[in-house]
Amino acid sequence: MNVESALPLNHTQDEISPIKDGDFVGEDGMIRCGACGKRKQFKIKIGNLEKIVPCICDCRAAELEKERKTDEYQQRMITISRMKTASMMANKYQTASFSKYKVRSGNKRAYTMSLKYVERFSEMKKKNQGLLFYGTVGTGKSYTAACIANELLQNCTPVIMTSFVKILQDIQGTKGEASYIQILNSASLLIIDDLGAERSTDYALEKVYNVVDSRIRAGKPLILTTNLDLSDMLDCQDIRYKRVYDRIFEACYPVQMSGESFRQMEAAERFDAMEALLK
Repeated sequence: MNVESALPLNHTQDEISPIKDGDFVGEDGMIRCGACGKRKQFKIKIGNLEKIVPCICDCRAAELEKERKTDEYQQRMITISRMKTASMMANKYQTASFSKYKVRSGNKRAYTMSLKYVERFSEMKKKNQGLLFYGTVGTGKSYTAACIANELLQNCTPVIMTSFVKILQDIQGTKGEASYIQILNSASLLIIDDLGAERSTDYALEKVYNVVDSRIRAGKPLILTTNLDLSDMLDCQDIRYKRVYDRIFEACYPVQMSGESFRQMEAAERFDAMEALLK
C-alpha cells in the first residue's frame, strides 16, 4: 500500500486553514495563526515520508463550528417549516406563542399547566396523557392548545392540530377513514379543536368515537378543546355521547378556562379605536 495515499494529505492549505494577513512562521518553521498563535501546519514523518500538512487553528475551528451550527439551524428551520405544513393547523394559530400569551386569573392555571406539559412532553407521551381544555366561548382554549403545538413543533416534535368538523369533512370526502386516522395517529401529539361543534348525528358521533378510541389505542396523547360544560359531559345520560366522553376522560385531564371573552374584548378595543379614528 502507498503510505501517502492512506493518509489525509490531499487537502490544500486553503481548504483546511487558509493563510491570512498577520499569520507568521514560528520557530519550528510552521505557519501560525496571527490571531490565536496556534499552528496552521504540522510535519508528518512516517518511514521515509516527510510532509508538511495543514491543520486547524483555534480561530478556524471556531469558524467551522459556527458554520456547522448555521447549517444545523437552517436544516432545523426547514424541518420545522415542513412539520408546520403537515400539522394541518389553521393559519390564524400558526403564530400562537406563550411569549405573547395574555395571562389572566381565568387562564393562569391553564397557562402554567401548558408550559409544564411541553416541558415534560416526553413523560406525557410515555404515559399517553392528554388534556381537555373546557370553558365558555372566547376564553382562549384554542389559542392555548396552539401554543403547545407551536412550542413542540419548534422542538421538531410532529404535531397535528385540526377539528372534528374538518375531520368529518375529510373522511366524507376523498380520504378513506382508516388511512386518514392513520395519518392523525402518526403525529406525536394530536390536538382536536372544538369538540361538540360537529353535527350531532349518529354518523358523526361514531366517527368522533373512532378517532378518539384509535388515538388512545395507539398509545399517543390527545389534547381536546370544547365549549361543553364539564358537568354535562361527566353526567351525560345519552349513551351515544357518554361512550365518547368516557373514552376522553380516560386519557385527557380536564383544565377549565374562564373569564371574559377575549374575542369580545378585542372587538371592543377595535370598536373604540375606530370610533376614535373617525371622530
